[in-house]
Amino acid sequence: MWTLSAFADEIAPDLDAQLETFAQESIRHLDLRGVWGKNVLALTDDELARIATALAERDVHVATVASPIGKIGIGDDFAPQLVAFRRALAVAQNLDAPTVRIFSFYVPPDDDPARHRDEVLRRLDRLVREAHGSGLTLLHENEKGIYGDTPERCHDLLASLGSPTLRAIWDPANFVQCGVRPFAAGYALLRPFLAAVHVKDARLATGEVVPAGAGDGDWRETIAALRSDGFDGVFSLEPHLALAGPSSGFSGPELFRTAAGAVKELLREQDIAWT
Repeated sequence: MWTLSAFADEIAPDLDAQLETFAQESIRHLDLRGVWGKNVLALTDDELARIATALAERDVHVATVASPIGKIGIGDDFAPQLVAFRRALAVAQNLDAPTVRIFSFYVPPDDDPARHRDEVLRRLDRLVREAHGSGLTLLHENEKGIYGDTPERCHDLLASLGSPTLRAIWDPANFVQCGVRPFAAGYALLRPFLAAVHVKDARLATGEVVPAGAGDGDWRETIAALRSDGFDGVFSLEPHLALAGPSSGFSGPELFRTAAGAVKELLREQDIAWT
């Protein structure tokens, strides 16, 4: 049985509105990226306590702390990121979340990513060492424009660091927006590292984000292969159907329900149960 989660701030800024839509869609896991217009790492301890109480009342669990760590330029000062990263770890432990999302740093446009490989690896190694012993797993997302935005460079990072503390998110829409057909180009390469899937899709011709199965993200092939492989990770709805910004996305309640219906139908097609 697979776990269905979602980025609740895609629905609305207000936590109650987020959780009401979750209840309507029978979603009981949350990727915590933002609440009340604040990024997860800007939330105070009191606000985290309010969130924990509200989630417990609704029987909703935090699947991952969807931090923005690593979403800075590779030439930017790394020291503030370490401070923010330690906060991300603390938030995850506070909310009993098993994972923290990270990125592998933006490289300058039109620059050769290979020039920045060593520095990317140095920074990620530091994050992995910081997280070691915490009981948390770091999840690398293949965001467009960062070092790890293609299957080959994602594999390079994961294999080179070789740590069970660092696993991969499979975001097919982000791969499509890099001009990649995800399943053919990357599934076999990255499957050994996959711990989570971001549910959104995109069209190769335009980069437009669409519901899962409506674009070129190879959703049916991927779901079939994951099922065959015994995947037991998290599927996280991140629809971006109204807005896809550099630090967040937005869909609103109606488009969020459209996105949720699309992935549920894909799972039903292959008789996959979810919780």
